[in-house]
Amino acid sequence: MMVTKGLVIDTPWIDQILAGKKTWEMRSRATSQRGWIGLIRKGSGQVVGLARLDDCGPTLSRHEMLATIDKHGIPERHIADGAGAKWTTPWKFGEVKRLAPPVPYRHKLGAVTWVLLDDLVGMAINRQFEAASPPSSDITSAVALEENDSVQSPSGHSIGQKENAVKSPAPRSPAASSRSTLVGDTELNQTNLDNSHFYMSGFIGRFPANLIGGGNKRDQAPMSAIIDWGGPEPAETDIDGKKQFFRKRAWVKRFFADNDAVPGDKVRVEETAPYAYLVRLIKRGSI
Repeated sequence: MMVTKGLVIDTPWIDQILAGKKTWEMRSRATSQRGWIGLIRKGSGQVVGLARLDDCGPTLSRHEMLATIDKHGIPERHIADGAGAKWTTPWKFGEVKRLAPPVPYRHKLGAVTWVLLDDLVGMAINRQFEAASPPSSDITSAVALEENDSVQSPSGHSIGQKENAVKSPAPRSPAASSRSTLVGDTELNQTNLDNSHFYMSGFIGRFPANLIGGGNKRDQAPMSAIIDWGGPEPAETDIDGKKQFFRKRAWVKRFFADNDAVPGDKVRVEETAPYAYLVRLIKRGSI
């Protein structure tokens, strides 16, 4: 299976879909798209899940909208007052899978509803999909989408966000995947701990060249890595090629604190998919 298209969905609707609480994505018009698609959190630059788009229903009346709240999640008061009047066509999802970590992609200028995903992104998604559960024989690539679908508006409306917001999961410890590949280990010193960074000079050449930028923020690399560090949300950053550590470091400070890092501990970096990495702390003397 190769997923080639992603659907842009706003928060909190995408969280409800990933949690299995919303099986109908409400849109302003119909679509002929069927099969597996990527789920893109609006504004994140990440494919956060997969969904099998099984069907597209007819436009619903207000009565039908009220009768199917358990499927689409739009609050009753917004149906009654007309705030959700535009979003009355159900795109019906079957199976849904969360991607952990999410897969980064480059958002193309002008893409509003659908995003065409490049081969590297499709490969990264496929690796996670197959690792979770081998695809069955009836899973096929998504069929060609209608030209008109590319310009329709996403579920960007703000109705019901407070009522339907999904809380972030509690912090967790990252675990090595059976499909991960070791990139390298680096030993921590006090300077690393004081400044929330760790040097990767010993293995910087094992990262893709387009992840490595210059020494200034304006010289960021064209691609970003998604970092699973064990926290509630993955980090997204490129690499400062001059200093040879991850450019964005707020997550590193919390990573050190959560793992009680001390000088002599090691940080291990593993690749789990293209542009996706797992960062773990190896305590001194444990290896």
